[in-house]
Amino acid sequence: MEVLWAPWRMEYVSSDTTKGECIFCPCGDRGQDEKRLVLCMGDLSIVLMNRFPYTNGHLLVAPLRHVSTLAALLPEEKLDLITMVERSIGVLKEVMNPEGFNVGLNLGKAAGAGVEEHIHFHVVPRWSGDTNYMTVFGEVRVIPEHIQATYQKLVRFFKES
Repeated sequence: MEVLWAPWRMEYVSSDTTKGECIFCPCGDRGQDEKRLVLCMGDLSIVLMNRFPYTNGHLLVAPLRHVSTLAALLPEEKLDLITMVERSIGVLKEVMNPEGFNVGLNLGKAAGAGVEEHIHFHVVPRWSGDTNYMTVFGEVRVIPEHIQATYQKLVRFFKES
């Protein structure tokens, strides 16, 4: 039997999520930035390290305003978020020299959002050979719908917009 040791996850598993504090909302005490792993706070967005990363350097970029959807963002917030994602990538390239990146949003609990009430981007630096355990141990990737079926569902909406 293979055993995966991840003792750092115990803090997450046993944490009290009823406190009502959002990790992305700015607190009044900027002296807590290091403890909160805040790397940068702009006028409209914040960058912090993911406390439970997929890889070293896994960053989270969120608007300062507490919103849960892309549609709820103001145009200037959208621009600021993408600019901050771009800046985060530049810093990670300079400091950690990754070979690539995964950048994305998990919208909704079913999509894996851990904090679904405050939208945020994941910026994950990647290196060849750092694949996740499902692929390494199980050699499994589950895709329940044929790619052409998904394409047909989506293509008409992109043509209309």
